[in-house]
Amino acid sequence: MDSDEPVEQIWFYGTGIHDQHRADIVGDALRTVFPNAEVDVRHDLLGAARATCGHTPGIACILGTGSNSCYFDGEKILDNVPSLGWLLGDEGSGTHLGKALLRAWMYRELPTDLKTAFEAQHPEGPTAIKDRVYEPSANAYLASFTKFLGENVRHPFVKQLVAKCLAEFLDRHVCKYQGYQQVPIHFVGSIAHHFNDILKEVMDERRLTMGTIVRKPIYPLADYHLKLTD
Repeated sequence: MDSDEPVEQIWFYGTGIHDQHRADIVGDALRTVFPNAEVDVRHDLLGAARATCGHTPGIACILGTGSNSCYFDGEKILDNVPSLGWLLGDEGSGTHLGKALLRAWMYRELPTDLKTAFEAQHPEGPTAIKDRVYEPSANAYLASFTKFLGENVRHPFVKQLVAKCLAEFLDRHVCKYQGYQQVPIHFVGSIAHHFNDILKEVMDERRLTMGTIVRKPIYPLADYHLKLTD
């Protein structure tokens, strides 16, 4: 597209767009920059559903720094087990996994080889880490520890820890939807992408149908809207 060509349509999907008031705030800000554009602002969960389900019924899940899910009928979200945020919920998320790892380390539950590797990678020590948890953006900081889990994913202890967190997400969210075993379950986000083998195992244990796993939904979401405009 030529840089001088005016923007005619904007579809924005973002976290926290829970009601029309919040959508209007974002929409008004976009219209000040793109005054001639038609602006549509929606929750990122709808974006995840459109990116993975398309126009077909299914359950769409977000497993990134945070977590969320919904039952999508192919056009709209019919049900949503609430996401309680990283303090009360976010099961299966990067934040949840990071907290589980830090608890295991500080409670002296890590096997010796993992403990040695973790402390070599994080020489700042437990006091500094605990202090950082109470600073802004603590959820993203906690999620950063999933890098260590990914590097050691073949270790039986790590595999069990990750499986337990992902299973908790499935049990507390996905398995609460009516007909959850009759539709495919799709995922977007880095946690679903990097730990897809473990995710598939805990899905199989619950006889759930795996759909697609998309690390970054922007590309299939762009295809979704391009097809609508054709």
